[in-house]
Amino acid sequence: MPPLQILDGHNDTLTRIFPPADDTSASIVDRDGDGHIDLVRARRGGLGAGFYAIFIPGGEVESRPITANDGTHLEAGCSDVVLRTQARPMTDSVLDRMDAMLEQHPDEIRLVRTVDELRYCLDHDVMALILHYEGVEMLEPSLTDLEADYARGLRSLGPVWSRSNAFAHGVPFAFPCTPDIGPGLTEAGTDLVRRCNDLGIMLDVSHLNYRGFMDLAETTTAPVVATHCGAHAVCASSRNLLDDQFDVIRDTGGIVGANFHVGFTRPDGQRDANTPLDVVADHLDYMVDRMGIEHVALGSDFDGATMPAPLGDCAGLPKLIDVLRGRGWSDEALRAMAVDNWLRVLDATWH
Repeated sequence: MPPLQILDGHNDTLTRIFPPADDTSASIVDRDGDGHIDLVRARRGGLGAGFYAIFIPGGEVESRPITANDGTHLEAGCSDVVLRTQARPMTDSVLDRMDAMLEQHPDEIRLVRTVDELRYCLDHDVMALILHYEGVEMLEPSLTDLEADYARGLRSLGPVWSRSNAFAHGVPFAFPCTPDIGPGLTEAGTDLVRRCNDLGIMLDVSHLNYRGFMDLAETTTAPVVATHCGAHAVCASSRNLLDDQFDVIRDTGGIVGANFHVGFTRPDGQRDANTPLDVVADHLDYMVDRMGIEHVALGSDFDGATMPAPLGDCAGLPKLIDVLRGRGWSDEALRAMAVDNWLRVLDATWH
């Protein structure tokens, strides 16, 4: 029996195979077992499509004192600002190498720009790549380059990674900690949300702080989406979502892709790969109880995070499906989480 087909909400594979600060090239088709995703393992695990992020690295994430909006003082993992003069050429380099890879393997992996193209790939065993920017330091605050990136295939973006930029403020990494740290969207960030709505670019709130999340939710006309987050009630990481954030996502017809990173899933917040898949399933069950099955999906963070050892890489996805099936998830619920919910949200978002 073939594995359940999955559309995954987030991975960092493009950044891994095409390092933005380096001209080396590789391919998703023939990574020879490196990292978490390649075509052979994807087919074994049922990974038929995914949001492939371009992320521009900055300095090391360092522990620094911060103050949450409730006045709490704590230490959090923070990253320095990345300038557009650095980010734009790095982004263009990754895009060029991505295009070259796609040209070499047109029958095996394709960049999709429409839901019809996505459905075609899913129906014909072609890996579908959805281009995502994780943090938009490469964009001018005036957004003069956004349409050119859209023309190159950009269909999803998160205004920030976990650092500040011209558009918003990313939530620092802390545990235990609320995501309510720092101010909301800037004026340029509000303009970005509106322009993405106009173009049909999906907006991802995953690394936004609480106030930025709420500002985006109040501004956008599209479903609110978190491509790779967990439930704060299960793991009190600043990167996870509070119950009222889940309510907003539900009420806008949005979706949450459950993150697999052990530091955002384990109740103790430890970055320990010796973590059972039941921990990921706990987040999924919590989200279903809070929002309903139609608002839940997968958002692995493959190639960008520490995976539970029992999963390993994308070839291990059927193991997570088996855990959920063992908890009583029906085939219909599993299909909704795996791909159908994403198709519904993209139908409502892309033009």
